[in-house]
Amino acid sequence: MIKKLFAIVGLTLAIFAAQTGAGHPRGKHKVLYVTHSAGFKHEVLPVSEEVMKEIGARSGLFEVTATKDCSLLNRESLKQYDAVVFYTTGELPISDEQKAAFLDFIKSGKGFVGIHSATDTFYKWPEYGELIGGYFDQHPWHKEVTVRVEDQRHPATRHLPKSFQIKDEIYQFKDFSRQRVHVLLSLDTDSVDLTLPAVHRKDKDFALAWWRNYGKGRVFYSALGHREEVWRDARFQQLILGALAWAMNEKSAR
Repeated sequence: MIKKLFAIVGLTLAIFAAQTGAGHPRGKHKVLYVTHSAGFKHEVLPVSEEVMKEIGARSGLFEVTATKDCSLLNRESLKQYDAVVFYTTGELPISDEQKAAFLDFIKSGKGFVGIHSATDTFYKWPEYGELIGGYFDQHPWHKEVTVRVEDQRHPATRHLPKSFQIKDEIYQFKDFSRQRVHVLLSLDTDSVDLTLPAVHRKDKDFALAWWRNYGKGRVFYSALGHREEVWRDARFQQLILGALAWAMNEKSAR
């Protein structure tokens, strides 16, 4: 079963690479994957680092530096990267100078991708909340749900059907507005219990993935990614590949 799953994953990524024109020499793009946990530490982080590197290698589009060392988020170090990815929690130990360098990096035309608990990060830094589009506000559900694909034209979602089922930890958000982001995925509320005490959003709007522009840069966020099975899922891997290709303004991914 495992061999079959990996075969499916490899085939899916190969098809995506052919469709987008990927297959560039290894290391054309460089991605900094930050997995520092200043709050809750997700067990899936080592698997995510492994899978992220595999996605880059299989596609030929990028190579990954996975790190928990936040000192790499400095102006000089960031010059070598085309995108930064966060799977983080809490108030990361970076200075005001590093924060400015990070925002300038994205504004200059680089990419930023946040995964799952990236919205459970930097609550005390309002500019980060604006950048990523919202903050974590509990996870009312951890079960198989139905996800609606609101936009099938984006490189991160064009491989998906109009809806699909997946088992994962499902976030809701505060300080979130559709007026600031373009929603790609959202929760089909018919697949969950909205009467649970942890459900706070009265508008029943539970976005699960979105994008936005930030200066000349591009920002993408996916709330999915808590479970190892999700990281091993070909659909999720292709979502991340498409998101990074788009965030790095890879022409073939447009």
